[in-house]
Amino acid sequence: MASKSKGSGPRFKLFAISLLSVSLSLLILTSTFQPKTHHIVVHHLQNRLPGEMSNWAMDIPMELPKKLSPPCDFIGKVFKRDAKIGLVNIEEGGEEEEEWAALGRTSVVQFDQVQEEIQWKDLFPEWIDEEEKWRQPNCPEIPMLKFKDYEEFDVVVAKIPCGDVVQKQGQGLRDVFRLQVNLVVANLVVRSGRRYYDDGDDDRTVYVVFIGSCGPMWEIFRCDDLLIHEGNSWIYRPDLRRLLQKVHMPVGSCKLALPHMIQGEGRVNYDFSKLYNPIEQPREAYVTILHSSEAYVCGAIALAQSIIQTGSSKDLVLLADQSISKKTRQALRTSGWKIKNIKRIRNPLGRKNAYNEWNYSKIRLWQLVEYDKVIFIDSDSIVLKNIDKFFGSPELSAVGNDKFLFNSGIMLIEPSMCVFKLLMKKRHKLVSYNGGDQGFLNEAFTWWHRWPARLNYLKVFNGSREKDETEHDQVLAENVYGIHYLGLKPWMCYRDYDCNWDRLDFQRFGSDSIHSRWWEVYDAMPKRLQKYCGLTERMDVRINKWRSRARFANLSDGHWEIQVKDPRQRL
Repeated sequence: MASKSKGSGPRFKLFAISLLSVSLSLLILTSTFQPKTHHIVVHHLQNRLPGEMSNWAMDIPMELPKKLSPPCDFIGKVFKRDAKIGLVNIEEGGEEEEEWAALGRTSVVQFDQVQEEIQWKDLFPEWIDEEEKWRQPNCPEIPMLKFKDYEEFDVVVAKIPCGDVVQKQGQGLRDVFRLQVNLVVANLVVRSGRRYYDDGDDDRTVYVVFIGSCGPMWEIFRCDDLLIHEGNSWIYRPDLRRLLQKVHMPVGSCKLALPHMIQGEGRVNYDFSKLYNPIEQPREAYVTILHSSEAYVCGAIALAQSIIQTGSSKDLVLLADQSISKKTRQALRTSGWKIKNIKRIRNPLGRKNAYNEWNYSKIRLWQLVEYDKVIFIDSDSIVLKNIDKFFGSPELSAVGNDKFLFNSGIMLIEPSMCVFKLLMKKRHKLVSYNGGDQGFLNEAFTWWHRWPARLNYLKVFNGSREKDETEHDQVLAENVYGIHYLGLKPWMCYRDYDCNWDRLDFQRFGSDSIHSRWWEVYDAMPKRLQKYCGLTERMDVRINKWRSRARFANLSDGHWEIQVKDPRQRL
C-alpha cells in the first residue's frame, strides 16, 4: 500500500487556502496605493549614443508601445493631451499645427527672421577690439521674440532649417537662421522652466522636440539631455541650469565671453556657480596630453609648475600613452600631474609617422567625466597669471585663431561620454581644414565662445606687434595670462638666447624676452625636475648646425655671436 503523502491532509489544505486569501488581500491593498504618475523619470543616458536611444528606459504608463512612437504620440502620453505647446518655425494654420493642437493648447511663436545679409563670419569675426573695457563691440542683431506675449510652455516644438547642406559636406553647419531658431527655443525653455532664479523654487520640466534632417545644435542642446532620437525627430529634457548660461552668452564670438560679463555703463556679474541649483563644489582640472614620444615632457613639467606658481589649487591631469616611460611618469607626478593612461587615437587624415598622425588623441578629453569642466592647455605653453576664473565659461570656450575659427591650444570643454562617442563617429565624416585636431574640432563645434587673446598669447610675429629695433627683439604685451611657444621650443634651445633667430624661416617665432619668461619658470622648479629639461646630443647638434649657418650668412640680428654659457650644452 502506498504511503500517504505529507501535506495532503485537511489541515494543510485549510492552511494553503488561508495563505492564498491573505496574499490576495495584500495585493489588492498594495495596488490601491500605487501613484498614478504621468511624468517621466529619465534614467542616466550618458553612456549611450543618440542612435541608441530606442532602448530608453522610463517610468511611464505601460500602455506605451515598446517601439518608439512619433513625437506627438510620446508627448500625448506624457501630458495626457493637456500640454501647453510652443511652436517655433512652424506655419500657423498648417497641418503640423493641427497635429500638435490635438495634444493641448498651442501657440505659434512669432519672431522676425534674421536678415539674409548676415553671415556666419559676421557673428565670428577674426578680430575684435578686446581692450574696450566698458563698451563691447557691436554684434549683428539676431531678433528674438517678445517673451511677455507668451505663457510658460510644457513643450517647445521647432522645425530646424538646414541651410545649404549640399555645399557643406564634410563641414560643420554654419547657418545663421538655424542658430537663431536654436536660440529662440533655448530662451523659451529657460523662461518657461526657470521662473525664479533667487528664491529657490524648483525648476519646471520642459521638453523640447526638434524636427528636421539637420537636427539641433549640440553646442546648445547637449546630447546628455537627449531622451529619444528617431529618424528626423529629437526629444530633449534640457538641464536648465546649463541652458541658462548658454542664453546669457553673446550670440557668437563678436564679443568676449568672460565669466564676468561687462554690460552698459556698469559691471554685471554672472557668477553661474551662485545660481539656484548649481553644481556643488564643481570638479575642475587643467589637462594636457603626451603621446607618441617624450619630446614634450620638459614642456609638460614646466606647464604644471607654472600653473602651481600662480597659486591655483585645481587638479592637474596629464593623459599619457604607452610611449611615456615609468621613470618619466614619476617625474611628471613629482611636477604636479595626476597621470591617466590613454590609448592614442589616429587621425584619419594623418600619414604614417607624420607630426599629426595621432593628434586626434585630444578627443580623449571628453572621457574625463569625473570632472565637470576641464581647461586643456598644450604642453608647449606656460601660464603667467592665475586663470581659474575662466572655469566659469561654458563649453566650448577658446581664443580666436583665423577667420571664424578658434585655436585649440587652450580651451574649456565639459567632459561627456556621449560627446566623446559622437566625436569618434564624426572624425570619419568631418574634414579638418588643417589636417589636425584643431580643424576637426572647429567643424564639430561651430558655435563657440571667445576668450581674450592674451590667454593664449601666440609666440609668432608678423610685423603687427611692437618691436624694439635696438635689441632686435619682440616685446611681450601687457596683461598676458599665458604664452604658447610656437616654433623651436625653449627647452630645445640654449637659455642664453632664442635659437629661432638662427633660421630665417623661423625668425617670426624669435623673441629673447619671451624666451626668458619660460626660463623664469624653469629656475623656480625644484632642481630634481630641471634635469628632465637637459639637451640631448641630437638637440645640441641641431643648434650648432644652424648657428654655423647663421654665422656664415652673417644674419643681421647677430645672435650667432653670443657667447653661450648655458651649462646644458654638450661641449
